[in-house]
Amino acid sequence: MKPTLGPTIELDRLAEKRADKEYMAQLIEAESSRFFVIAGAKPVVDSNEDRTRRSLHWFTGPQITDLGLALSEAIFLGLDAEDETAKFAVATSEHYARGAPQAREALKERVEIRTLAADASMPAGELGLVAQAASLGTWHENHRCCGRCGGSMSFKSGGWKRKCWACGHEAFPRVDPVVIMAVTDGERIVLAHEERFPDKMYSVLAGHVEPGDDIEHAVRRETREEVGLEVGDVRLVGSQPWPFPHSLMLGCFARAEPKDLVVDTTELADAQWFTREDATAMLAGSHPDELWLPGPQSMAHQLIKAFVEGEA
Repeated sequence: MKPTLGPTIELDRLAEKRADKEYMAQLIEAESSRFFVIAGAKPVVDSNEDRTRRSLHWFTGPQITDLGLALSEAIFLGLDAEDETAKFAVATSEHYARGAPQAREALKERVEIRTLAADASMPAGELGLVAQAASLGTWHENHRCCGRCGGSMSFKSGGWKRKCWACGHEAFPRVDPVVIMAVTDGERIVLAHEERFPDKMYSVLAGHVEPGDDIEHAVRRETREEVGLEVGDVRLVGSQPWPFPHSLMLGCFARAEPKDLVVDTTELADAQWFTREDATAMLAGSHPDELWLPGPQSMAHQLIKAFVEGEA
């Protein structure tokens, strides 16, 4: 299972050095260090003429300053294992990228992460960096104030910590675990359509891991709640960072009895058992009802593909 969103560039995150202010400052000021900009969920990219190939646009430190962006809040991604250059991301808002006179032209070519993943136009390693930066940038945006006392939180440790100036409370980037499961009876798979999905797109079941859950319990609970099936065996088969905004998808195979579904219509618009032939046609884009599936960048696609190939 090889979804394309993942940390595939070899960067040393230097966890033991991130709290060293002087060292981080030296990396930021180094001529060799490079920075990319992400505005909202859209990194600034370079594209070929027909936009079939894209890559991150790397800026120097002085160029970031000229754009009116703060180097002091550049998120340290790591040292490149090949050339030992430091790589950073600078997060800003879509509003700033569109409206700031000094930034408007330089930041105009931005592409949404889902698009980059879906059209496979960006190398997987760079896409992994974008996913990392998007999750961290969203976390910073949502943790500007202390959850304990309401004071302002300061940017620390190369972007891997925030600290309240008033009470000293420290906060660290979070990841939300989500189970995503191919529920099968051996011959058929449960696929569902949510209201938020594009027309005629179906996918596997998924849900957040709640306090007190382990992975197996979360799979069984979510399946029971959404389609009324009792799940027996659960097998964890893979994981994938999913920066919308900061989830970690835990891909599972789950075996259930071949019973009729009882669909929770507050969660799902529709859910059905589909045969292996149905799923094969959906993967190929040739289903007679024009039903289709998430793209190969997603854990959902990989789980359904594994079912079709007899692995589930």
